Amino acid sequence: MGSALDVTVSPIQPYQALKEYLCPGCEGVIPAGTYHLVVVPDEEPDLRRHWHHGCWHKELRRQFGSQASRR
Repeated sequence: MGSALDVTVSPIQPYQALKEYLCPGCEGVIPAGTYHLVVVPDEEPDLRRHWHHGCWHKELRRQFGSQASRR
């Protein structure tokens, strides 16, 4: 999935989520202790972002349409 989109997506388990983040998809808070995804652009690692799982998949559908669910 990461190579086709030029990003690396890593799951963050609740025990790993030690602080809160702001999701760029919904602009809502991801509380500490919440499962979420870290998305890191391969060419620009400083632009890594923490996303709610659902918000990231919604972003994939927005960018790539129904094909994104098959990647």
